[in-house]
Amino acid sequence: MRRIRAAAVGAVTLSLVLTAAACGGGSSGSEGSNEQPKTLTYWATNQGANLEVDKKVLQPELDKFEQQTGIKVKLEVVPWSDLLNRILTATTSGQGPDVLNIGNTWSASLQATGALLPWDAKNFEAIGGKDRFVESALGSTGVQGQDPAAVPLYSMAYALYYNKKLFAEAGIAKPPATWDELVAAGKKLTAKGKNGIGAEGSNLSNNIHQVFVLGKQHGADFFTPDGKPDFTSDGAVAAVKQYVDLMAKHKIVAPGNAEYAQNQSLSDFAKDKTGMVLWQTASATFKSQGMDEDEWGVAPAPVQSGKPGTGTATNSMVAGINMAVFKNTKNIDGAKKFVKFMTSDDEQVILNKAYGSIPPVKTAQQDPAFNTPSLAVLRETLATSATALPQVPEESQFETVVGTAVKELFADAAAGRPVTTESVRAKLEKAQQQMPKK
Repeated sequence: MRRIRAAAVGAVTLSLVLTAAACGGGSSGSEGSNEQPKTLTYWATNQGANLEVDKKVLQPELDKFEQQTGIKVKLEVVPWSDLLNRILTATTSGQGPDVLNIGNTWSASLQATGALLPWDAKNFEAIGGKDRFVESALGSTGVQGQDPAAVPLYSMAYALYYNKKLFAEAGIAKPPATWDELVAAGKKLTAKGKNGIGAEGSNLSNNIHQVFVLGKQHGADFFTPDGKPDFTSDGAVAAVKQYVDLMAKHKIVAPGNAEYAQNQSLSDFAKDKTGMVLWQTASATFKSQGMDEDEWGVAPAPVQSGKPGTGTATNSMVAGINMAVFKNTKNIDGAKKFVKFMTSDDEQVILNKAYGSIPPVKTAQQDPAFNTPSLAVLRETLATSATALPQVPEESQFETVVGTAVKELFADAAAGRPVTTESVRAKLEKAQQQMPKK
């Protein structure tokens, strides 16, 4: 999921929302009404290089839906920096859209508010059936054992993008497959006056995605099996330190990256300033910034040793965007028709092709448009070596408090302050104390 950080207040707001839900608050089990059958409001996520790109991609499809159904869809593309707080406000006020996109890692958190329509067997049947969707994508739609809170729309995975020109100039013959190889390649790039690898140190969600994967590689999950925060285990501490050490110890991430939160690392890559970046479905952004496809390559994200796979060989979180419906919608039938339209085979090909992502719908995924070498790496990652972030109600708060801890450690590294195992553990202890008590 291409996500700019949610504001820290989101964790506080969500805590209040979840407390209310636990005390019997939230929406009732009934679905919305059909008081306004000819209109829908839709909050879309920012998937393109900017909001205008998204409007150009989406509006023709919404016009097509209106021609087919007579239902007009009012579109608003919401920046990632505002989205979570806007959604949380809507869950408590009831003044939200009919249909919205959410980052798939938020599914369980928003599910706990009780404000979203559960996708039970009947509702899935209305959009063509649950078995149309890839299993890994369904794994990030809510708490296991409960009806999903959302439907997969775009699937993504992390990969290592490398600049072929800079690799050739630095004498790097092939993309690194392990972290040791990545550090070695990064040092060759910095010796040539380039940044080894880009990071988005102030992007809380991106920080979480990277340290979650490294945590899996160190045998840490950040939550216990019963859903309690476990941020200070040796594996979690090692994961965070390894990530920040790309700047603090190995000096292959430029200090300025500590302040990046708006895809600046991708811009540096496209401008031949940085040789590598770990990102999810970056091809569309590179193209929008003037890069030709033959100027960059894609390889699986690195592991500690060996090849990507499950467990300690995980090399990506299951990234993606889900589509949800507010239960209090005044056009419940139209909302379901719109979800069916957006997840239809034809629309899945159009939209995911435009964004460089992978359809979570099985039949659409077979389209030749998704058999390119770069997308093949992402498809293989999703199928064999990606793991969903913990589907717990506190996931969004986890992103905020631990993402902030990583941000602060990057700031320390950029300022030349030491980043030690002890300082990492202290930051993570503070983050764990900020989580709600069960």
